[in-house]
Order: sequence, then C-alpha cells, then structure tokens
Amino acid sequence: MPTLTLKFKKDSTKIREYKIERGQSVTVGRLDSNDVVIENLAVSGHHAKIDWTGNGFLLTDLKSKNGTFVNEQLAISHWLKDGDVVTIGKHVLIFSYDPGEAQPDKGGQAMSETMVMDTGKYRSMLAKNITSMASQSAETEKVGVLSFLSGGEGDIELSKKLTKLGKNPASDVVVKGFFVGQTAATISKRPDGYYLSYVGGFSKPKVNGQSVRDSVGLKQFDVIEIGSAKMQFIHKV
Repeated sequence: MPTLTLKFKKDSTKIREYKIERGQSVTVGRLDSNDVVIENLAVSGHHAKIDWTGNGFLLTDLKSKNGTFVNEQLAISHWLKDGDVVTIGKHVLIFSYDPGEAQPDKGGQAMSETMVMDTGKYRSMLAKNITSMASQSAETEKVGVLSFLSGGEGDIELSKKLTKLGKNPASDVVVKGFFVGQTAATISKRPDGYYLSYVGGFSKPKVNGQSVRDSVGLKQFDVIEIGSAKMQFIHKV
C-alpha cells in the first residue's frame, strides 16, 4: 500500500503519513473536506487529487492558483512513481511504495510521462505571487472577537490558535451552567476562518439557536450560546 509523507520541506521532519489504497481517490487542499489537509495560504481550497485508475496512481492539478510541482517540474497530471516529490505551496508530499510491494503497470511510456509546463518563468511568478499573498494576508487579516451579550462582560479577542470555553476556571472563556462541560467547546483559528466545535457536557453549544453537534464555521455577527452565556462573534480588522 503506497504512502504519502507530508513535510513542510523535503529535508524537514515528517508531519504526517497517509496510506493510499488501490481503488481510492485522495484529494489534497487547504479545506477540511480534503483527505490531505495542508493549512497554508499558498494552497488552494481543493488543490490536487490522486486517483487509482487501474494502471497506477494519477496525480492531477485541480486548476490551483499556484500550481502543483512533481520533482521540481510544474505538472498538470502525472503518473506517480516510487520516490516522486510533489510540491504544493511550501509543503511536499513524498510518494513511496512499501519495500517489496508490487508496483502497477504504468500503461506504457505515454502514460508514465508527465504533462509539464516550462517552469523557469513560472517559478519566478510563483515566488512573487506567494510573497504577495503573504503580504496581503498580513495586511488584511481579521481577528475574531467574542462580545458578551449576557452571562459575562467585555470582549475576548480570539488571537490563540485554539480557544477553550467551559466552566473549568482554566478555560480561556469561563461560562456557568450545571450541564456545561469542563471544556464545553473550542474555537479554532484556521487559515480560512474561525470554527466552533462541541467538546463535552450535556449542554451543547448553540450558534444562532441551532445546536452544534460537531463543528461549524463562524460568520460575522453569529450569536453563540453556552450555558448561561450569550456572545456575539465579530470580525475586526
């Protein structure tokens, strides 16, 4: 069973490994709906995919903004071989077969080749684009704030990657209520926004009157209720 090894850079420590089964399709991108999630602004929401076609594993770029590179060549599609290094944004995915594993027939020379583009000028454009994106993100990044409507006072800036809400005194946001969990919910800060997730306790958090059983993305002026506390989510630039 082949493995995808995710690293920030080729020579850095691995972040995670993903096993790929024959017959399986794997999507790669920034959004949580992907099988391989890379949280980086240089990565498109749905950046690339890997499909088992019966002749091998085919990598396809999904018209991503910054392109997909295989062994430092910009690729539209590519039949993956053992040891191939796929560069997406600032991260790499190394494709490898297990020792002794039978590798599928690539379907002939034409199928084993990669559809590529000239990368000299493109890499220069890509570097400028990523720099521009990072600069623009730094200038326009919005900070989330919880503003108490009842059950508390003041505003709480969501500057941490993970903010804990619950009746535990060590929580970032302490809320009262007999059925509220020690950690009732968390708010995670991600590249594409803020997400509230239910953690524990009989009293589930609500967003705009709807109970949250798993996780939900927060939008401007959403009203959050946990126990006796009612708060409004606000984006501030």
